Amino acid sequence: MPDLSEQPHAATFAGGCFWCTESDFKKVPGVLAVVPGYTGGQMTSPTYQDVCSGRTGHAEAVQVHFDPRKVPYETLLECFWRMIDPTDAGGQFVDRGSQYRTAIFYHDTHQKHLAEQSLTALNRSGRFARPLVTAIEPLTAFYPAENYHHQFYLKNPGRYQSYRIHSGRDRFLDQIWREIPAPPDTSPVRSAAYEKPDEAALIGSLSPLQYQVTQKEATEPPFDNLHWQNKAPGIYVDIVSGEPLFSSLDKFDSGTGWPSFTRPLEDDHIVERRDRRLFI
Repeated sequence: MPDLSEQPHAATFAGGCFWCTESDFKKVPGVLAVVPGYTGGQMTSPTYQDVCSGRTGHAEAVQVHFDPRKVPYETLLECFWRMIDPTDAGGQFVDRGSQYRTAIFYHDTHQKHLAEQSLTALNRSGRFARPLVTAIEPLTAFYPAENYHHQFYLKNPGRYQSYRIHSGRDRFLDQIWREIPAPPDTSPVRSAAYEKPDEAALIGSLSPLQYQVTQKEATEPPFDNLHWQNKAPGIYVDIVSGEPLFSSLDKFDSGTGWPSFTRPLEDDHIVERRDRRLFI
């Protein structure tokens, strides 16, 4: 029984190839999920081929879902600057064209204010010899990329590493940030916070129905449950452990009366099991 948590927030960044920015943001402690996609253009539901043409106005981007108690938006901005060349108006590294431009797509006025402050501070630091050209724009529609782009760095590590090495991204970033230490914990670690409470805590915190569904393999009634018609944006998390399971971006109406999703946020957060109790 997933619970649509009000705690996770979202941020959207364009930093060239979204294989790289997804991989880099996943290393940031407090980031729950990173969704590669397209935003900033005119076409509805563009495909990868559409965006690659450079004619839709979209940029390859990532939507970062994060726990603000563990990583504030300001830290995500600092991490973003370490992933890109903010002085390049024609693309990023080996990838050329407006679809590879850099941009911060703010979700609200608070994010806009923080992004502008961060850009001003980076300008004043003198770290880059050339003017910064990264745009700060309001987020419009965000379209998740095709399945094969999600976690590409894990699904195709050889191809990803070859691309990353030859793109020139890391060589450039190492030169720019050489003497500035990286944030302390940047290795992707499964959070120890996602633990199942003991039986007494579960009984005390869950409703009778929630307890039966999550602990005794019961089923909520179709068309009469909390989330089947929920259209609010956010992350669906495990009500027992808090582990992120699904994004509202991947929710669809299956006609079954239960919330349905095209994919999990992380494949290893979901265990699939064959169920033949109804002889089907």
